[in-house]
Amino acid sequence: MPQHVPSQLRAAPPSAPQHRPALPPHPRRIVFLAHRDLDNPSAGGSELLVDRLADGLTRLGHQVTLLCGGPAAFRDYRVVSAGGPYAHYLRARSAFSRQVGDCDLLVEVCNGVPYLAPLWHRGPTLCLVNHVHTDLWKMRFGGPLAPAARIGRRLEHWALTGAQQRSLLVAVSSSTAQALGAIGVERERIRVVHNGVEEPGPRAERSPEPLFVAVGRLVEYKRIDLLLRLWERVRPVTGGRLLIVGDGPERSRLEQLAGPGVEFTGYVSEAEKHRLLCEAWLLLHPSAVEGWGLVVTEAAARETPSVAFDVPGLKDSVVDGETGVLARGESSFAAAWCALALAGRERELMGKAARERAASYRWDRTVRQFRAVATEAVRGWAP
Repeated sequence: MPQHVPSQLRAAPPSAPQHRPALPPHPRRIVFLAHRDLDNPSAGGSELLVDRLADGLTRLGHQVTLLCGGPAAFRDYRVVSAGGPYAHYLRARSAFSRQVGDCDLLVEVCNGVPYLAPLWHRGPTLCLVNHVHTDLWKMRFGGPLAPAARIGRRLEHWALTGAQQRSLLVAVSSSTAQALGAIGVERERIRVVHNGVEEPGPRAERSPEPLFVAVGRLVEYKRIDLLLRLWERVRPVTGGRLLIVGDGPERSRLEQLAGPGVEFTGYVSEAEKHRLLCEAWLLLHPSAVEGWGLVVTEAAARETPSVAFDVPGLKDSVVDGETGVLARGESSFAAAWCALALAGRERELMGKAARERAASYRWDRTVRQFRAVATEAVRGWAP
């Protein structure tokens, strides 16, 4: 990118040489350090974001490598496995030295357990944060494992405020940016880059019968058990079906809790997810916290409004009363669910507003914004 030169310098005589520091170009070789590849059975929104960024940057001419744990799939960009799902955290440094060697920018994707990349990588780093796991540690490690939760929380907070103290941090929402600020990250080091969404393509027909869909990995903080409990209150009012789309360690327990009208689909293809989001009357998102809530935007692109809780991430992706409803408690969630199911016209208007808002979130825009922050991280780095 050419540097602007003030007119008074352009007019200077030849005897007064101009000394303009050369700004480095966009980083050519970019490495993402992340927990999983998108083909991993446990992949979710974070993996989709990294894949779209890596693919988009590759199309712009960058040389992109994903260094991750678990299996490595073949893609247009290079994917390298650093070891198993947990061992790779300890092997990341040696795997980087052995299989990658060097890069212009190392992007650490921090999803709870840190790699502490700035402590061992002698070059520019950038930290990508979906959400801060502050309260999720207690949900994941309760009871006798509470000490592990405290250690995990402190390690994550130190990594984001201490190990990353010279790096820029990319947050996927204003809520994540606020959470980073709350634990002590300086505001001037935080950049917000929102998730995107694919062009939805031709829409499938809406289901003639009430159909409600929840999509996501079946883990504790997604709170599908709460949704199943509320369904017992909603079903006598609305009728219809509740589809739980996704898989995860909680599936067996959740299937035992499910009452009449509930179906578990397991993992589905993108085409099938598209069809279900088109057919659904509502997307239901009972999660305790999200970075952004990518599936909300995916549903919105199909004119499907959402009912979610007023929690970080979801309050960024859902405009309350316009593209869906944000509930402040279980009773208000059930009430909104029933009200929108019975109010076809209001549901239709919310769906159209949701589609219009989703149109402003596309992956090419996300890639361009991320590329600008990546360039800033490289230009601002000092050995």
